[in-house]
Amino acid sequence: MTEIIELDTIKEILQDIDPIRLIEEGFVAYSQGKVIVPPVGEMTFDNPDYPGDCHIKYGFIKNDLYYVIKIAQGFYNNPKLGLPSGNGLNIVFNQQNGAIECILLDEGYLTDVRTASAGAIAAKYLAPRNVNRIGILGTGVQGKMQLEYLKAVVTCRKALVWGRNEDSLQQYQKSMSYEDFDIETTMNIEEITNSCNLIVTCTPSKVPLITVDQVLKGTHITAMGSDTAEKQELDSTLLAKADRVIVDSLSQAKSRGECFHALSNNDIEITDIIELGNMILNPKLQRANDDEITIVDLTGVAVQDIQISKAIYEGYLSKNKKNSS
Repeated sequence: MTEIIELDTIKEILQDIDPIRLIEEGFVAYSQGKVIVPPVGEMTFDNPDYPGDCHIKYGFIKNDLYYVIKIAQGFYNNPKLGLPSGNGLNIVFNQQNGAIECILLDEGYLTDVRTASAGAIAAKYLAPRNVNRIGILGTGVQGKMQLEYLKAVVTCRKALVWGRNEDSLQQYQKSMSYEDFDIETTMNIEEITNSCNLIVTCTPSKVPLITVDQVLKGTHITAMGSDTAEKQELDSTLLAKADRVIVDSLSQAKSRGECFHALSNNDIEITDIIELGNMILNPKLQRANDDEITIVDLTGVAVQDIQISKAIYEGYLSKNKKNSS
């Protein structure tokens, strides 16, 4: 019988897992050509009252035990309806016979974990040595989790958070009061760019939020909100200004994310872009000094879902084995 693992159990198993390490290993395997990842399947819903999108990401690591299909969706007006903006599930299949090993009813939580882990990995290798303040654009789930996961890789505990209205900013501060950060808020993006040298953008914006003239030398930006062709958080000319532009997937950069816009506008060439797994493997591709402007464009790769789903399923099996012995 197919195992169905619900969110409470998933969160319990996650306590014994290091998702940052798992996702980093996945990026390396992906850049080494050890992972098969077909193009992303997606649907975009343009209803102005109920805007949303649904992504289907899937793939497998060669000679592994499993393959994974992940369905994740975001409906951005849901908080007004008292519903979470994200939802989804992951399905783990046996790579040898196609049997469904388990269904992870994670409600989109594992997508949030693996995305926040990728943000931490980006900062681990590319943030300035001395981060004076962390800037977060976005007050949603990722806006919170990106900051939470950065605790593992940077020592800075000062944060400035941008949002579109005071209510969302107040809710952000209240919900993050348990964290060890000194959090201030703003509705002025220039306050972020003027005072933060590690910036994470995590909004569904379809127009650039940060312009080329706003970014100071020595700044690192992780842009993770633009995961479709329609979304954009950075002025595309900013990528031309950057000393290093990193993506989680070169193939996906041609069709989505910040690099897609910069490539379409001829601001950069594909040869200007470094893939994250290759950067992890080669120190020469990492930040060279504290004056560099570095940008990581994350569109989300199925290998992240594979890694986190496998770990949860194997943790579940291990837990049940201990309980039955």
